[in-house]
Amino acid sequence: MKITLIGVGKIKENYLAQAISEYSKRLGRYTKLEIIEVADEKTPDGASEAEELQIKNIEGERILKQIKDSSYCLALAIEGKMYDSVEFAEQLEKLRINGKSHLTFLIGGSLGLSGEVLKRADALISFSKMTFPHQLMRVILLEQVYRAYRITLGEPYHK
Repeated sequence: MKITLIGVGKIKENYLAQAISEYSKRLGRYTKLEIIEVADEKTPDGASEAEELQIKNIEGERILKQIKDSSYCLALAIEGKMYDSVEFAEQLEKLRINGKSHLTFLIGGSLGLSGEVLKRADALISFSKMTFPHQLMRVILLEQVYRAYRITLGEPYHK
């Protein structure tokens, strides 16, 4: 299975880049991982709802251009379905068994994902009702995907 992560913005903090690198390396044992960063838009302080919508739409167009037609897309959205780690592992395994050979995870910018991106997604998933910085969410997602592989293969991993 191939996994693509499409995220808005560059990782600026070194500690996050190191964590992403570490989980990318670990995942290399199990899957081919590709991380695509699309440019983010600056959000002015006090931006109106219309300005925020425009920014999400611009970022959304950039995301949509990177999605392969044959890919099964999972968008990270607060309104998505929540799983515990075992359920998440089971869901990824079900997708693999059902012939989904390419999964693409979508992480929006600070304002979230556009309506068009959410429509394109095959599933919406949520890691919490809390909001996390989108850069940190990449680390959390990669760790959970790594954990899912370990669970599926019956390999030890801390609980």
